[in-house]
Amino acid sequence: MLSYPSYIGGKDVEGVGWVYTVSSRSLLEDVFTSVSLKRSLEQDPDPLSPAAQHRYVTGRCAVVADADVDTATEAAAAAVPEWAAVPLADRLRLGRLFREKLLEHEETFLEILVAEAHPRRLARWELACLLQVFSEASCSFYEQQMYAEFTHGPRRLIVRRQPDGVVCLNPPQNAPAPSSALAVLALMAGNAVVVRAPRSIALSTMFLLRELVVPLLDELGAPPGTLNVICGKPAQMLDRWLEHPQVNDILYFGGSEAGLRFERECVARGKKPILELAGNDSFVVWKDADLPLAVEAITECFYGSGQICMVPNHVIVHPDVAEELLRLLKARAETIRPGFPDDDEVVLSPVRRSEKFFALLRQAIAGGGELVTGGRRLEVDGTPSQAGMFLEPTVVRVNGLAGARGLDMVRHETFFPLLPVVVPAPTPDDELLAEIIEFTNANEYGLRNSFWSGSPTVVERYISRLRNGGLVKVNDSHIGFLPYLPTHGGTGLTGGAFGEANYPILKTSHIQGVSIATGVVPSIAAFER
Repeated sequence: MLSYPSYIGGKDVEGVGWVYTVSSRSLLEDVFTSVSLKRSLEQDPDPLSPAAQHRYVTGRCAVVADADVDTATEAAAAAVPEWAAVPLADRLRLGRLFREKLLEHEETFLEILVAEAHPRRLARWELACLLQVFSEASCSFYEQQMYAEFTHGPRRLIVRRQPDGVVCLNPPQNAPAPSSALAVLALMAGNAVVVRAPRSIALSTMFLLRELVVPLLDELGAPPGTLNVICGKPAQMLDRWLEHPQVNDILYFGGSEAGLRFERECVARGKKPILELAGNDSFVVWKDADLPLAVEAITECFYGSGQICMVPNHVIVHPDVAEELLRLLKARAETIRPGFPDDDEVVLSPVRRSEKFFALLRQAIAGGGELVTGGRRLEVDGTPSQAGMFLEPTVVRVNGLAGARGLDMVRHETFFPLLPVVVPAPTPDDELLAEIIEFTNANEYGLRNSFWSGSPTVVERYISRLRNGGLVKVNDSHIGFLPYLPTHGGTGLTGGAFGEANYPILKTSHIQGVSIATGVVPSIAAFER
């Protein structure tokens, strides 16, 4: 059994209790026994007890004491001066070394994600994200962005980015480990970091940072406190981080409403908020698109049962090809079945609270939407059931752009395997494309957008006029990751007032200009033109 105390100031620190990870397969096979086992362990956390040796038990993480939340921040603040002084080239090695460690421990990492209810296929996608974020091409790009030098007459001019200081990271429950790995980018910038492992799903975060990152920091000679990892409730830590004078940045994942309130609190207290909030990604299919490939990308919306911010959330399809697209999409959606997370073909995750799913579906049908497929609860074997832990992949046709945003499933992120397909009224192509671009730009959210068309002219018109979002994918996987391009970040309700594409190494640092002169006369230099 994996067992992780808190990690503060380079030392293991005992907590005030433990949270246990019980395998997701066991929860699907026998939820009562698994939940009872977890509760009994957390009441009597003896690692040598018979319960702790149960085959369902994967690991445990210590719950941090209130006082140690501040201790972690203070350890990070003490480490900043020394770590920030390490040459940039040496700090950037951390990213390349981390990628090597990921590949070395790939199977263990995937097994822990599966134990936490990530279908193996979804876990592989999460791993692919990290391997691109820390690829050689991406690390070289970060280096270019962090430092540039020029010669200007008798001066050596430097434009560089300097670390903000203490960065606190609050990852989401739906993808804690890959989100926590963004701490490595903040470390590469020269910051010291405190990471909160979510109390309900802490093991993968602890494993990733303790087993992979901590040894690399030791190898690079980082001072104690450069990285601190603690497990606890979000309110417990966010409140302390807001109050603590030595916290500089807070990287926050969560819903838009709570996130924007948090942004205001950060600004009021002089801290930089870096927000990763809800997405409501638009996916546009033009009449000359490769429909089978477009459908393959659209059905990425069902990964993790839609409980991921960067999947397609609504489709807009040219009316000339709407019927064919819906036919192909229906056929594909009906092949997607639930199953145990260690099955390589499974992409659906259990959905705990499905009441809102059915409320959204009822609203759409009452508003003129047409159910194309899906709409039921399912057992793990795919049998329809009122008590099923899965939701059937669901597609709803919505006629007309004008009233589409009156439906909550189009206007907001749903976080369910629920996909509205909007079919505009027949309109001349030039006018229709303008309407679709306007519709997409008016989206209150702005994470990713996809566009499918075989016409370079149409593609160029779309991308040149699209302002919304942090990333645009054309004729490509919507959820795939690429070197150089941002993986996170967006506009509007996705990123808040300061929202844009998010490279965490840049977001947790700030630009500084430096001029080093030789033989310059100040009284003359002051008036140079």
